[in-house]
Amino acid sequence: MSMPAPHVPENREPVALHDRAMADLRYIRRTMERAGAFTAVPGAGGVVMGIVALAASAIAAGQSSPDRWIAVWVSAAVVSVGVAVFAIARKARQAGLSVRSGPARKFVLSFLPPVLAGAVLTAALYPLGAERLLPGLWLLLYGSGVVTAGTFSVRIVPVMGVCFMILGAAALVSPGQWGDAYMAIGFGGLHVLFGLFIARRHGG
Repeated sequence: MSMPAPHVPENREPVALHDRAMADLRYIRRTMERAGAFTAVPGAGGVVMGIVALAASAIAAGQSSPDRWIAVWVSAAVVSVGVAVFAIARKARQAGLSVRSGPARKFVLSFLPPVLAGAVLTAALYPLGAERLLPGLWLLLYGSGVVTAGTFSVRIVPVMGVCFMILGAAALVSPGQWGDAYMAIGFGGLHVLFGLFIARRHGG
């Protein structure tokens, strides 16, 4: 009785060492990018912040005194901070990310110094009657914070920060009565525009 001939597998082209190494490098790079980026920047939250700013600009423009004007914008800022914190926590939870992670801490710590500097300069300039400088100052320093924090987030975030900075610089050299319009374009329009983009491209 003859034994059946052993099955000889078909010759397959071995995977080139170079191709496998490149594939491994691409995988490692993608993994490191995801681990090193804070991706919970909220697009929908940015849209809500923009709507708050648009409403605030309309209300602030009708105020008869600087005290009431700044009260409107400070109130809008407090509301926007609340919206941002809620939206970031919600998006991070949905994505399974921790708001206490290394990238999240870097994002916050990079964002806070320019914003705190803006608060200090506001407290120093407002009693001197220099409120006409505040819209440009706020836009410029907020944009600086977004740029620095955006280095730990998706690429569109620092681009948004640069737009804020350009608008703030323009506001500083423009007539003071244009301040609310600049604030509406910046904190209102840019937040809505970039918020919609982030929501569409980066998961809400």
